[in-house]
Amino acid sequence: MQPVIDDRRRNDALRSLNHRSSRPRARFFREWLKSVVIALALFLVLRSTLVEAYKIASGSMEGTLFAGDFLIVNKLVYGAELPFVNARIPGFREPGRGDVIIFQAPQDPRQSFVKRVVGTPGDTLAMRDGRLYRNGSYVHEPYAVHTHRRVRAARHEFEWQLAHLVSGVSRDYAPTRDDWGPLVVKAKNYFVLGDNRDNSQDSRYWGFVPDTLVRGQPVFVYYSYDSESPAREQNGSRVRWARVGSRVH
Repeated sequence: MQPVIDDRRRNDALRSLNHRSSRPRARFFREWLKSVVIALALFLVLRSTLVEAYKIASGSMEGTLFAGDFLIVNKLVYGAELPFVNARIPGFREPGRGDVIIFQAPQDPRQSFVKRVVGTPGDTLAMRDGRLYRNGSYVHEPYAVHTHRRVRAARHEFEWQLAHLVSGVSRDYAPTRDDWGPLVVKAKNYFVLGDNRDNSQDSRYWGFVPDTLVRGQPVFVYYSYDSESPAREQNGSRVRWARVGSRVH
């Protein structure tokens, strides 16, 4: 009977050994899964509250930003939303005149735009022959680019301005892209324009940007790729190396 007892002991020992060897594997899997969950949660929090990458898709901000620029956006400066709790962290300051901001489009919050703030709550704005006036004074804008002049036809998109005109404006008010106002920026809202003034859909057409839609301030260009330039294709590189690392201002 001795061989039978030895077989049983050997089988018990093998089962015990297999059980002990499986525990480190299970522990490793649990630790790995926990690390992945924590890393994912941190990524979501950081992306929602601190910084986010953003790609410029149009030429409305040329020559400050170009289509194909990839930006790092500071989401904390104006206050960021906390994920999952529908709350907002207070910002360090409010958007100011001249700031370039990222915001959700008022007409479609699923889209994000980048424009420059030219009017803050209470400001009186007007444009005459493409020149911006704020609170009665001409605003020098070295960043503004004009490429397609001589547009005079009034468009129905400007009708929203009627509710915000200063008193005494003629009833025959007929705004155009380059001539409109004066109008007053309402509380908790901003008036934004693209730096490429003649090729930008902005507050002139669809109105103010509520402060709740502001998402952050672009800080610098971390990559830039020109997908359309024939000259760059001939040179063998579409990367705009000179723009990499440049600050946004």
